[in-house]
Order: sequence, then structure tokens, then C-alpha cells
Amino acid sequence: MIDVLKIVIPSVITFFIGISITPFFTDFFYKHKMWKKSPRKDSGMTTEEFSKIHNTRGELSTPRIGGVIIWVSVLLTVFLIYLLSVIFPSDLTEKLNFFSRGQTLIPLATLILASLIGLLDDLLQIFGRGVYAKDPLIYRKVKIICIILIGFAISYWFYYKLQFTSIHIPFGGELELGIWFIPFFIIVMLAVFSTSVVDGIDGLSGGIMATIFSAYSIIAFANNQIDISALCAVIAGGILAFLWFNIPPARFYMGETGMLGLTVTLSVIAFLTNSALLLIIIAFPLVITSLSVIIQITSYKFFGKRRVFKLTPLHHHFEAIGWSREKIVMRYWIISVVFAMSGVIIALIS
Repeated sequence: MIDVLKIVIPSVITFFIGISITPFFTDFFYKHKMWKKSPRKDSGMTTEEFSKIHNTRGELSTPRIGGVIIWVSVLLTVFLIYLLSVIFPSDLTEKLNFFSRGQTLIPLATLILASLIGLLDDLLQIFGRGVYAKDPLIYRKVKIICIILIGFAISYWFYYKLQFTSIHIPFGGELELGIWFIPFFIIVMLAVFSTSVVDGIDGLSGGIMATIFSAYSIIAFANNQIDISALCAVIAGGILAFLWFNIPPARFYMGETGMLGLTVTLSVIAFLTNSALLLIIIAFPLVITSLSVIIQITSYKFFGKRRVFKLTPLHHHFEAIGWSREKIVMRYWIISVVFAMSGVIIALIS
């Protein structure tokens, strides 16, 4: 029973902390006009296409760094519960504390570092006047290098300190990778990071990411990794607080500070729960979104500038063919739940 409370209580606290701090951040975002002024050069859209898809309900004047609310509410919850366990030590407060070196230190540090890198990217695109602001592709390359370095540091720790040398193949046992575990870890982290392009429609990224982290909370709980399970639930609680204000019409969008922090942290949690390969299923909406961009770029460059989709990422293709944003978001949510449940079931029985 206490293990269930350790997951439920912090996640509920995070949700209400997120709701509480949002008015302050919202006023700050709008006061300083923290939105992007033009399409990204790496978006694959013309100015006309960008305006057609993105200028609905004043979207171009909607702040882009709402992801701050997610990781700030998560960190406040971790700090609050840890502080209670120190100031008012008891069986309850100590058991509710899920900050631990063995399970949650690495993913929390990853969340902070990646979120700050994403925040820097957002701020440079909003206020920057230098080369990075003028050419987002350059800074994207810098971000990729940062993620490779983060991935190398974490995978090095996994391999040499935690003795991670294999990955679990559902229904197939363990696949020994040896030293190749390190590059595999980095590749997975980069692949998950590439899915950050899903943040493009009101409520889309929030609903998908909340579902994914909830699924990994269940998987971690089944593995008796209670602290990781609690952390995943807390992140889901923070995302739901964000989503409360991100449903149409969105008060703000997640931005890189949200998506970069969440996607990189997600890859770490997937390896900690020994279910990295299940990301393909549990995070299927992210996978298909990223694949749509890869397919579009490949087709355009190598097959006579031919486009497979009207626009990418995939959700913008559905917009271009006439689907309403509400229809796209709700169907993505449904698909997310179906695939997340399928991944959880496979994790539990394999």
C-alpha cells in the first residue's frame, strides 16, 4: 500500500504545484513576448505553408517555453518531499521520499541538464541576434553534440559503474552488447530526441508524453523500481498540469525546454527499466512522427524533390489534408493509449 501512495501522492502534488505556478509563468511569458517570430529553417515548410498551418488563433504570438512549468514543478516536488523527510523524519515521510542515488539521481540530473539546453535554444530563437538565432540548423547541430556528450557520460556510467552490458529483447531474453552498449545507448537517445518535432498542435505533445511516462511508471513498478515509478508518475503529473493550459486554445507551447528534457530523460528511464526496445511500441506516435520527417527529407533529396507528405511532421500533413486540430489530437491520444498499453502488457509478460 505504501508503494502505491509513494507514486500517487507525489504525482498529485506535482499536478497542483504545476497549476499553482502557471499564472506567474504565464504573465512572465506574455510580458516578455516569449514566442518565435518566424518559421524554423529546418522545418521543411515555405513561408506561405508555415503561415497557413501556424497562424490559426494567433498561434504565432503564443509563448514557446511552457515546458519550464513541467520540470520546475517536478523539481519543486522532489525538493519538498525530500525536505519533509529531513525536517519531519517519520516512516511516512521517509517512505514517500523517492530521491535516491541508485534509481532517480541520473534521470533527474538528465532532466535538468537537457531542459536547460532546450531552454537556451528557445531563448536564442526568441531573443537571439547572433548566428544561432539566424540559422537554427547550426544550433541544432550544437544540441546534437550536447546530447551525444550527455549520452556518452550516462552510458559510460551505466556500463562501468552499473554493469549494464546487455539489452532485453521481449520474448527473446538478453542480448549481450559488451562495449557496444555505449554507442547503442547514444543512438537511442538521439533517436528519441528527434521525436521532439511532435510539439506542434495544442495538446498534442502533452497528451502523448503523459501517456508514455505513465506507461513507464507501471513498468518500473512491476520491476519493483518504486523510486523510478514515482519519478515517472511525478513527470506525468507535471505534464498534465502543463496540458491543463495547453488544450485549445493553448496558453503556451512546450518548446525545446520541455521536449528536449522529456525525450532525453525518457531514454534514460527506458534503459534503467531494461525496456529500451519497447520504446518503439510505447512511444509509437513519437516514432512515426520522427519517421515522417526522415522519409520526407530522404524523398526530397534523393528522388527528384518529390514529397511523400504535403507537410511534415505527420500531424501537419493531416492538417494540410483538412483534418481539424481537435480530431488530430484526440486520435493521437487514442493511439498513444493503445500502444502504451500494448507495450506495458508485453513488458509484463515477456
